[in-house]
Amino acid sequence: MALFEEEMDTSPMVSSLLSSLANYSNLPTGSKEHEEAENVEEGARPSKKPVTAPQLGTLMGVYLPCIQNIFGVILFLRMTWMVGVGGVFGSFIIVFMCCSTTMLTAISMSAIATNGVVPAGGSYYMISRSLGPEFGGAVGICFYLGTTFAGAMYILGCIEILLIYIIPQAAIFKIEGLEGPEAEVALLNNMRVYGTIVLSFMSLVVFVGVKYVNKLALVFLACVILSILSVYAGVIKTAIDPPVFPVCLLGNRTLLSKSYDICAKVIEIDNDTVTTKLWRSFCDSDSLNATCDDYFINNNVTEIQGIPGVTSGILAENLFGNYLEKGMLLEKRGIAVDVDPDSPTTNSNRYVLADITSFFTLLVGIYFPSVTGIMAGSNRSGDLRDAQKSIPIGTIAAITTTSTVYISCVVLFGACIEGVVLRDKFGEGVNGNLVIGTLAWPSPWVIVVGSFFSTCGAGLQSLTGAPRLLQAISRDGIIPFLRVFGHGKANGEPTWALLLTTSICEIGILIASLDAVAPILSMFFLMCYMFVNLACALQTLLRTPNWRPRFKFYHWALSFLGMSLCLSLMFICSWHYAIVAMGIATCIYKYIEFCGAEKEWGDGIRGISLSAARFALMRLEEGPPHTKNWRPQLLVLVSVDAEQNVEQPRLLSLTNQLKAGKGLTIVGTSVQGTFLDNYTEAQRADQSLRKLMETEKVKGFSQVVISSNLRDGTSHLIQVGGLGGLKHNTVMVSWPRNWKQPDYHQQFRNFIEVVRETTVASMALLVPKNIASYPSNGERFTEGHIDVWWIVHDGGMLMLLPFLLRQHKVWRKCKMRIFTVAQLDDNSIQMKKDLITFLYHLRIDAVVEVVEMHDGDISAYTYEKTLIMEQRSQILKQMHLTKNEKEREIQSITDSSRGSIRRKNSTAVRPHHSAEEGASVAERPEEESVAVSNIKQVQLIHSKNTSTPTSPTSPTAPAGGAATWTDIKCADKGRNMTATNLETGKDLFNMKPEWEHLNQTDVRRMHTAMRLNEVIMKKSKEAKLVLLNMPGPPKNRVGIENYMEFLEVLTEGLNRVLLVRGGGREVITIYS
Repeated sequence: MALFEEEMDTSPMVSSLLSSLANYSNLPTGSKEHEEAENVEEGARPSKKPVTAPQLGTLMGVYLPCIQNIFGVILFLRMTWMVGVGGVFGSFIIVFMCCSTTMLTAISMSAIATNGVVPAGGSYYMISRSLGPEFGGAVGICFYLGTTFAGAMYILGCIEILLIYIIPQAAIFKIEGLEGPEAEVALLNNMRVYGTIVLSFMSLVVFVGVKYVNKLALVFLACVILSILSVYAGVIKTAIDPPVFPVCLLGNRTLLSKSYDICAKVIEIDNDTVTTKLWRSFCDSDSLNATCDDYFINNNVTEIQGIPGVTSGILAENLFGNYLEKGMLLEKRGIAVDVDPDSPTTNSNRYVLADITSFFTLLVGIYFPSVTGIMAGSNRSGDLRDAQKSIPIGTIAAITTTSTVYISCVVLFGACIEGVVLRDKFGEGVNGNLVIGTLAWPSPWVIVVGSFFSTCGAGLQSLTGAPRLLQAISRDGIIPFLRVFGHGKANGEPTWALLLTTSICEIGILIASLDAVAPILSMFFLMCYMFVNLACALQTLLRTPNWRPRFKFYHWALSFLGMSLCLSLMFICSWHYAIVAMGIATCIYKYIEFCGAEKEWGDGIRGISLSAARFALMRLEEGPPHTKNWRPQLLVLVSVDAEQNVEQPRLLSLTNQLKAGKGLTIVGTSVQGTFLDNYTEAQRADQSLRKLMETEKVKGFSQVVISSNLRDGTSHLIQVGGLGGLKHNTVMVSWPRNWKQPDYHQQFRNFIEVVRETTVASMALLVPKNIASYPSNGERFTEGHIDVWWIVHDGGMLMLLPFLLRQHKVWRKCKMRIFTVAQLDDNSIQMKKDLITFLYHLRIDAVVEVVEMHDGDISAYTYEKTLIMEQRSQILKQMHLTKNEKEREIQSITDSSRGSIRRKNSTAVRPHHSAEEGASVAERPEEESVAVSNIKQVQLIHSKNTSTPTSPTSPTAPAGGAATWTDIKCADKGRNMTATNLETGKDLFNMKPEWEHLNQTDVRRMHTAMRLNEVIMKKSKEAKLVLLNMPGPPKNRVGIENYMEFLEVLTEGLNRVLLVRGGGREVITIYS
């Protein structure tokens, strides 16, 4: 292994890797760290018992827990009523649709569960690791709420069985003697009181000892299986010997069992006709001549068998639905009655009435909880011997078993039980018996007791599982405000999570109606199942390399169908509950996204984002954007110091104000060196860019390149920034500071190269000058103007940029003014009208002003300024001065250009060459003659510089800023110039012939720059921002210093200037 010994620190040997994989822990995320922290706190205590390997197989670990969770309270309390109201055909559709949904979800879940080792935590971990922390947290909370409300539903079912079918006398709020709404309210209050008591007891049991709940699970499961078997036994018995369960009808109306003792109006006793209790219920006295209810008089009393048997042919009568309004009478089909349709119903309290309004979607919402529970096996994945094998087989087998039972029960109930009995939800027409109990053999009490214990067990299981799910979510740390619920007792039991679960469960108890709670938990479970299907479909379609499930019988189309069914069922059950559930999930998703979940689980959403990005980039390649869609896609070029910190942070403030999070923003910088040696510095620079972008709230990307010199690095950024069609079209670079100083000579050359390259690449260019004076994102301008000086047409950039800036709160209160320049041949009045019309069509509000600027005589100061500029450029190119002398030379020229050369006792400055310069000249004999000749030229320049005419910014300059020869002489006389100054003036007069050798193009450019500056200073000196056309750079590399001087003169005296160059295309349009 000597060949790989240098890599041993970062790449372990295969043997050690396999050892760590073999010792993999099934503990959920956070639990391992929790136990390690406990071990640290215990210190020298005896070590815990070694954790035994999980031994549960498919039957005990998956199949039976799923059976127990799927079979539940709905089967025993509402299944017969659903068949009676919806009919066999309608109920079959509901059961088939719900079971198909869970089967498709189980297929998707099996694919996810077998795609690698599943930690303990079940569905939440599968969804969160497949769809990311945002979806995982949202769906995890929905699954938690669904499990919690399921606990409330089971407890309500338990209380309903107890108070209606087992011990009606235990009711605190007596129902006897109450009728209609009063009886309903009393029942609900009893449910609330007893439900709260049972919930408190169950929570205490879960808190004290979860292990006892798990041990009793098999007992509760046995009760469920025994109850179902007794129903099948009863069905078989009805074919041989149907049970005697008479139902009394008056006409076709079902009578309450407590309203009669004998199903007859009168009976014969010793040849004497005696009235019955039923007679007294509808008549005002016991006598045969009493006044009775019309319907009672006109219709006969008949007694029918409530369970005619599977061979009776009752199935045809129960085939179709019979939906009822609340308060309607339960009537048997096919019996002729004598009733006046106009007469009101009297004595309705003697009949069996519908307690709620029923319709198809209501039945779906009530029934769906009876098919939930398919996650029970995956929730125990940490206890399974081979989760990848057991979860698919056990879950699909359990769903197949329960679906078969449900579908067969729909058919058998419709074939065995009379329709009016099926629609009798609480068995009021069959002596208060549980309707499904009337079918059971050997006794109805098998069903009653079995369903009571099964609902108790299911409630305990829900109160056990929900807190652990919440604890797992809390320990993941993706929802900050839930972190407190990740703590628990010393043994890890989720105490705080159990307290919250009990509180939420109490909300369901206070609702008190099983029919109202069932659709609530249906929403949350359906949402969870929908995202399981979505996760499988996404992973399959994206074909990520890690998607290799062992379960092969899946397809993205099945997952998509399952997801569609879940979404459809949500709105079928209850559209308002569906919207609330989706709103809760959306709020949690946005909250996690806002808090910035720092979790990277390799989720499918990242994969779909990549696929969507690739698709969008390919679409962008099809052609350039239309003018209406054009916006500045910025490449912001910044420089970093030796510590890799950004030197111009306000550039990013301006970027944020200009972009407001829209479009593309790339912040780039270059690091000088080689990739191998300077990669660490580049990483630090990238982190610095990202941190500053986050501080300035710039939404975009950072990019750092390493190059042998900064010029090439900047060029690389301009060339290769962006990807495909998503490339920058605008470059923003700061004005080079101190460009006249020798140390910054290369900096302004780089700047001019950037201007050239953007011009060649047809990119727009933004150059903010005095960037340090620009406002930060926290500042606000309460008034002021943004002035646009539109001199040449640039495609509309000068119009678009102020509009974009004014969208930001910093510039929102600023008004926009547009100035344009009219020359001698232009009609300024017509120009103003046309510009106002143009802005009107552009939908831009701005004040328009046309400034007339005629070409006047070129002043002496302009000639002198141009001469100084050209001579300085020539000197810097030809002379080899020492660093100190070069600085003195630059400073001298700078001072002269600013009009600060009228100093007392001014004398000609003569340079003194140092020994270093002499050595430099000696080393290059071929340039010696040039250097010597230039020494005389330097002396001449210095004598000229000391006598330069007054600049426009000088206090002695005449109004208008353009000094003439007469003005200079008058000023000299007025200030009583000394003889030395008069002599200098003569030297200047003698220099006039030299001006003829100046480049006349440069003179005209300088003249234009100075005149424009005068006008801009006059109009826009107080403006908050001035936007100005940026002149193009020289085509050759001669005179680039002159170009910088022109720009300096053009913007002199202005606080904030944004120089703008268009990209050669229209960026704003008047069309919609």
